[in-house]
Amino acid sequence: MGSDPRILVVAPDDGLIGPLCQGLDALGWRTVTARSLAGAIQVLIDWPLETVILDARLPDAIEGVRALRQTVSPRRLPILAIGAEAATWEPGLADIAMSSPPHAAQAALRLENLVRSAIAEEEVSLREATFAARGQPLPVADPDASPLRVLAAGKPDRHFLALSNALTERGCEVVAAPTPYTAFDYLHERAFDAAVLWGAEDHAPALSIASGMKRNTRLYHIPAVLYLRGAGEINLAELYNRGFADVAAADTPEDETAERITALARAHRRHVSIRKALESARGSGLTDPATGLFTPELFASHLARVAEGARLRRRPLSVAVLRVSETEAVVEARKGGWLDRALPQIGAMVSRLIRTEDTAARLSPDVFALALPATQGPAGRIAADRIAAVIGCTAFDAGPDRSPFVVEFEVGVAEVAAGESPAAVLERASRDVRASA
Repeated sequence: MGSDPRILVVAPDDGLIGPLCQGLDALGWRTVTARSLAGAIQVLIDWPLETVILDARLPDAIEGVRALRQTVSPRRLPILAIGAEAATWEPGLADIAMSSPPHAAQAALRLENLVRSAIAEEEVSLREATFAARGQPLPVADPDASPLRVLAAGKPDRHFLALSNALTERGCEVVAAPTPYTAFDYLHERAFDAAVLWGAEDHAPALSIASGMKRNTRLYHIPAVLYLRGAGEINLAELYNRGFADVAAADTPEDETAERITALARAHRRHVSIRKALESARGSGLTDPATGLFTPELFASHLARVAEGARLRRRPLSVAVLRVSETEAVVEARKGGWLDRALPQIGAMVSRLIRTEDTAARLSPDVFALALPATQGPAGRIAADRIAAVIGCTAFDAGPDRSPFVVEFEVGVAEVAAGESPAAVLERASRDVRASA
């Protein structure tokens, strides 16, 4: 959100959370602090903040969590509670509960994931309403009610075994993998909700597994947790930059670490369920049959609903338009019908490159549009340019005895202004395409 604050911190003093705030501010996650719950509610009224960090020592913290969420409804508000008191709260009251403040890089990563999941859940409800209004309810699969599945990779150790037992006590199905080879065999054979990797004396096997997971598109989103023998053994910021969702030292109580892992696993399973719900739209009779993208009529209807949802939730909304550039290679490919053959593949690539909560449409054979919730104009342009760049690296068949051709896009982006209609912002994004051509 540019220079505006993103996080509301609710704490009676800076003793517990103050250093974390400094770290988050340094990472670009600006914070604003309220010293009481009454003050916090007023801040949420004044600022459209994305998430909350709450000091669980506040005497009315539990009631405060519910009051804070009610204040911003229907916007979903992720909450990270910090303090020993949070360990006794009912599961799910706070999205994350920790007895002590995490590393700033870890907090930023977890909060980013929570915010994106909240936006995706909002999009599910909007998309369900759009399809229901057109007489074809969005098919939503029943949530997976089976036990959470956690891969525990590493050599047996008393701390690691104690953690596995704590996970089992919480109803998780724990699968042990003593080596990276067996870990990847299991990851490719079964679906897991989280993976906990034992650091032991040598971190190399755990780092190898985590790196391999991040290079695999199917395993990329599975949260990986590194369980260390003790604190301060390795640069934490480096670990989070490598893609670990959490890092816990063995001197952290096993019950707390197990709770953190199960929270990550539940969030991952919920994310998978959300993505399946959103992707189920592609199989309906309302979408473009060649690409699975929204048709112009369906996109216009949904964009109106998304714009109203953004207004109610006080979130930004951007619209992007991508038009195939009439380069010499494209003109030649169009003559032989090879561009027409490539366009369904291009549309499918667009659908895979957008975020879970984004909506992609095919406005005409070679013009695509994106609705980008909770995204300001500059960030929307970055997202659209990234999609265009990835597709621009792909070569398409141009026929026998001809070199493959590539497709470039002219991109236009517009952020919805106060009081602006969806049709007006789509037209403004289209004019931006023409201006940049």
